[in-house]
Amino acid sequence: MTVLKTSMRNFVAHKGRMALSAIAVLLSVAFVCGTLVFTDTMNTTFDKLFQSTSSDVQVSAKGSSDTGETTSRTGKPPVMPASVVDEVRGARGVAEAEGTVFSTSVTVVDRDLDKLSPSSGAPTIVGSWNGNDARTMKITSGAAPKGPGQVMVDADTADKHHLALGDEIGVITAVGTHHARVSGIAAFTVTNPGAAIFYLDTKTAQRTLIGRTGVYTNVNVTAAEGVSDTQLKRDVTAALGRGYKVQTAKEVADANQKSVQSFLNVMKYAMLGFAGIAFLVGIFLIINTFSMLVAQRTREIGLMRAIGSSRGQVNRSVLVEALLLGVLGSVLGVGAGVGIAVGLMKLMGRIGMHLSTDDLTVAWTTPALGLLLGVVVTVLSAYLPARRAGKVSPMAALRDVGAPADARAGIVRAVIGLVLTGAGAASLYAAAGADQAKGGSGWLGLGVVLTLIGFVVIGPLLAGGLIRVLGAVLLRIFGPVGRMAERNALRNPRRTGATGAALMIGLALVACLSVVGSSMVASATDQLDKTVGTDFIVQNDNGTPVVPQAVRAIKSTPGLARVTEYRPTLADFTTPDGKTLKDTDITAADPTYATDLRKKTVAGDLKDAYLPDSMSVHEKFAEAHGIHVGSKIKVAFKDGSAARLTVRAITSSDDVIDQGAKYTSIATLAKYVPADRMPLDQLVFASAKDGQQDAAYKALRSALHEYPQYTVRDQTDYKQALKDQIGQLLNMIYGLLALAIIVAVLGVVNTLALSVVERTREIGLMRAIGLSRRQLRRMIRLESVVIAVFGALLGLGLGMGWGVTAQKLLALEGLKVLEIPWPTIVTVFVASAFVGLFAALIPAFRAGRMNVLNAIATE
Repeated sequence: MTVLKTSMRNFVAHKGRMALSAIAVLLSVAFVCGTLVFTDTMNTTFDKLFQSTSSDVQVSAKGSSDTGETTSRTGKPPVMPASVVDEVRGARGVAEAEGTVFSTSVTVVDRDLDKLSPSSGAPTIVGSWNGNDARTMKITSGAAPKGPGQVMVDADTADKHHLALGDEIGVITAVGTHHARVSGIAAFTVTNPGAAIFYLDTKTAQRTLIGRTGVYTNVNVTAAEGVSDTQLKRDVTAALGRGYKVQTAKEVADANQKSVQSFLNVMKYAMLGFAGIAFLVGIFLIINTFSMLVAQRTREIGLMRAIGSSRGQVNRSVLVEALLLGVLGSVLGVGAGVGIAVGLMKLMGRIGMHLSTDDLTVAWTTPALGLLLGVVVTVLSAYLPARRAGKVSPMAALRDVGAPADARAGIVRAVIGLVLTGAGAASLYAAAGADQAKGGSGWLGLGVVLTLIGFVVIGPLLAGGLIRVLGAVLLRIFGPVGRMAERNALRNPRRTGATGAALMIGLALVACLSVVGSSMVASATDQLDKTVGTDFIVQNDNGTPVVPQAVRAIKSTPGLARVTEYRPTLADFTTPDGKTLKDTDITAADPTYATDLRKKTVAGDLKDAYLPDSMSVHEKFAEAHGIHVGSKIKVAFKDGSAARLTVRAITSSDDVIDQGAKYTSIATLAKYVPADRMPLDQLVFASAKDGQQDAAYKALRSALHEYPQYTVRDQTDYKQALKDQIGQLLNMIYGLLALAIIVAVLGVVNTLALSVVERTREIGLMRAIGLSRRQLRRMIRLESVVIAVFGALLGLGLGMGWGVTAQKLLALEGLKVLEIPWPTIVTVFVASAFVGLFAALIPAFRAGRMNVLNAIATE
């Protein structure tokens, strides 16, 4: 009880000093809990949606995906004859069966040809209005579609794009473009996570999506009373045979949920990883806080030991303070986490993914995990300072307050740090010299961990050297005030090292990712310059194919010298070594593709791969299966027949663009795949006549004006798009790393605030002998800046080392250009100095307001 009372008294007495540490715990716990609540809520939303929109049993065409996704290389969904509906109705246990048609390989535009697709990446769905949809949607205005001139739209899409009854829209599919006017608007009775949905009547949907009537993509089956879904599935399967896919409502929902889950898991674990980084940075803050508090209470602890307190009691007293800090920060963090989750839901709503707070899901495991993490991390972080407090002897009561017991980093610590850093550097060297990226990645991971730990351990030793250098470069110009700031930073190298290490972690990751991202862009740009011989690339950015009408428009564009079609497809390969490889990629293209992409060959001539019944393979594939020029490969095309193709060329596996591709001609593909099953073009390449690039670019964009789903890019556009994609990814990562950097800034603030308290008497004496308030504040600001710059130097140096090593591994995959983004590195370095300046504002202000006489009288 005495220990608890003492801990409570000390905690309340130093509540201001504990506040920043509590904020660090709060932020870290909030990020973890917010991530879990947000992803759990998304799971709940999708669960409700999938369960409510699934019929008891669903029958779909053979070849359709488990999730019902209809995107295919032909641009049309797999279908089955209308007679299947009658066969299903005749099955035992069936109360009702209704045929439906839908597709996601569509683009919908308004009268101005602006796309009505969601900006969140959710699908655009066009289908027939049916009884199953009527259960989950309520028509709020107008009426359901009747006839080819009418379409109904979901309320969310109508609100977002300001659609009203009577507005004209166009549905663009592989069949053509269908125009209709909005006849009705329907609202979801469950949460719509952001899909844009358009309904046509059944016959119009068949003609628009498939090109003919009398076919369906799905049959929704309702069970008779007392018949389970499992039994109904068996009965329907018995009636139809094995030629169709039959799934229960649960199987459809599970398949959809699994598809969504893979995306959610990536997002969840990525965000939790950044939360873990914030926790790691917070550990340094908490260790520093308790180390300084213990140092400042040395005399007090000595008195406690003198009147009978044992080492264990003193130790437990500090740990109980940490426990109180952890509990307080974690409880507040759990509450803040729910707020973060709600904020993320609102943010997702702005980009088109609607999540209702009615579905907010807070599982009991979320607050439990948040509390456990926060408390355990805080108590473990305080263990070393607590152990140090337990070693304070009764004689410490006679010493001056705050006299540091460890002004220099220990020799043992320095040796351990050097060994770890050396081992990490050796691992990075091994990674850089690896022959295979997979093997080298293990060495890279080990090197990153060891060098990070090594730099943290050796931080005090590095602080002693680097602070002196920085002092000579940055601080000496400020005269005596600068020299005092340097000495203050050197006064306790362990504290300075820990404070700088907190900032180092976040900046190391920023530097590493910047080097990797810049090198990827530079390498891809270099590959484009060296290998791409075409002027323009036409594609749909969402991955759906280029419809034949658009290809014809491209080919009729004036000023073009050649147009190359590019059609990836799948086939089962039987190689000369007797192995059968299922669903293997093979790309059919026009012979001019050998000119459009200057791909290096190690044997044969790539142009010969486009001869009848010929193909090419890449080097690694050839080595793995004993293939050489002249070898025969049995290729069984999907939706077609089998062919025996002769290998005419073997391409290098080092290229970045189309890496690992196997080529044949479109003419060869057409020989073995029926016209109605031929895959559509994934990309179309076009080259202008000499001297007509600008005119051809404008003409091509004009020719595709009625096909807004396609983007026309020249090589400059393509490079910029690649740069923008990687830049957006890096910006998102930097945003998540900002949490760790914020916690690190709190650490600098806390260190300075506590060091000001520790030096209260010293500050009073300096003020008494003539140091002005302005000089005092400048001294503290300079101390903060030099600590922040010290952390930045460590972080940026370490991160660039990681990034260069990672690029060496990427070079094995064809990304051979190393580019150091010096503008980013310099910007981060300069920003770190401003971070130090900002962190010192409050401590410097408080120091300047001290009463001189009271400060001198402080014990």
